[in-house]
Amino acid sequence: MDPFAISGTFFADLAKSTIALFVVIDPVGSVPLFIVITQKMEKAERASVTKTAIITAAGLLFVFAVAGTQILSVFGITISSFMVAGGVLLFIVAIELLTHGEWRFGAAGAQGESGVVPLAFPLLAGPGAITAVIISFQTAGLVATAISIMIVIGITYVVLRYVDRIYRVLGRRGSIIVTRVFAVLIAAIAVQFVVDGAKALFA
Repeated sequence: MDPFAISGTFFADLAKSTIALFVVIDPVGSVPLFIVITQKMEKAERASVTKTAIITAAGLLFVFAVAGTQILSVFGITISSFMVAGGVLLFIVAIELLTHGEWRFGAAGAQGESGVVPLAFPLLAGPGAITAVIISFQTAGLVATAISIMIVIGITYVVLRYVDRIYRVLGRRGSIIVTRVFAVLIAAIAVQFVVDGAKALFA
């Protein structure tokens, strides 16, 4: 068997897996929610939340890539149901931001939990990303899937790590305005999650 042909196929699979996962996770699109949730945190706390979110998201994606189908089938859960649940969770976040101007679950010393919910799930390792890695594992194999997860998660970490510069540009008043605007966008994303999941459930 031609080793160059095998190599070409591997890199093609890796490229497709990486691009698909990057589009679904959308690191730049994660910035608004990250800004809103961490706006009242100190720089060190924000860095801690970033690490927690990245490590948790990476762990979830690796686990679901390898055993996602089995995990969901054990509990009788479909990806569509997972999507609806993620949408509902994000919508709750949006309501909190609109009414209180902050995600209160991350207050009072619970910054680490904010890195898990809602940043790691459902924003980064959400239903779409989980579906993408399950499909990648089945079609491209473990190695290509693992590398694609590391590449996309690495890019996401870099994007979120340098969000401080955005804070300096916005200022306090700008942050308040952005919080409310982004809350509406997050609500729209949440509704789309629910709609897409419901369509698949009742199709």
